[in-house]
Amino acid sequence: MIRSIAIAIATLASTAVASADTRVNYFPVTANSRPHDVAVAADGKVWYSGQRAGYLGLLDPKTGKDENIPIGSGSAPHGVIVAPDGAAWLTDGGLNANVRYDTKTKKFDYYPLPPHLPNANLNTGVFDKDGVYWFTGQNGVHGYVNPKTGKHESWKSPRRGTYGITVTPTNEVWYVALAGDHLGKIDKATGNVMIVEPHKKGTGPRRVWTDSKGLLWVSFWHSGEVGRYDPATKAWKTWLLPGNPGSGCYSVYVDEKDQVWLTDFMTNAIVRFDPATEKFESFPSDKRGAQVRQMLGRPGEAWGAESGNDRLVQIKY
Repeated sequence: MIRSIAIAIATLASTAVASADTRVNYFPVTANSRPHDVAVAADGKVWYSGQRAGYLGLLDPKTGKDENIPIGSGSAPHGVIVAPDGAAWLTDGGLNANVRYDTKTKKFDYYPLPPHLPNANLNTGVFDKDGVYWFTGQNGVHGYVNPKTGKHESWKSPRRGTYGITVTPTNEVWYVALAGDHLGKIDKATGNVMIVEPHKKGTGPRRVWTDSKGLLWVSFWHSGEVGRYDPATKAWKTWLLPGNPGSGCYSVYVDEKDQVWLTDFMTNAIVRFDPATEKFESFPSDKRGAQVRQMLGRPGEAWGAESGNDRLVQIKY
């Protein structure tokens, strides 16, 4: 059963002009759902994971309609992304399974992890350029699902904390480990991982995203920094977020212009970083405790979920 909430944007979506080239919009969703991750579909609608309520959400920014699709008893979805065929995929820590929602049949397919990995604490997924879905689990797990064949494999990561994940323009799969404090490149044939240490110990890399040149951008939770790793030169460069005392940089997303978007829990803001000028621009939330845990988007739009305020946030640029 799908729970639908149709609300006029003028009533519930407040708007604030942040700068000459940007506009921030807010879209409330179901109360106490704790939306975690977001993913924009081809038609402009936005999928999100209702982590606390155990549902897959779908927001229509044009009308404010919010659909809540129950995933199953015990569900606690974390990540959500859109597949090449338009299906929504979730990492579900409660079910210990990766889940696919078919938008045509309105049905779920479940890909549970093997019995020897009972509590993976599934985190984030990504599609490589071959259409294979790769995922992470915070208890030190990584793996894949091939939607074409149904084959799926999971491996123990070399350290715990396996978290954010990305695919480069050359089709390499990299992840970062928050608790395990490393960047890792997955050998897609064997599941083995090549570890890259951060620029200093104890930084807590949380999310990772590639730019158009294959440079890897990393959000450092414990140090409040954004970092860039160049796989060709094997060199790090880092920047401290403005006004940040040295912790709380959660997510990272690189847009089509290679601008880097981050979320900062300590300043309650979304931050845009221009690598060319090395300058930051901050977009503070209009409510306290936003806690935007992940960002994604499409050309001209950056999206996140204010898990602390039960609403989605859009920055149009």
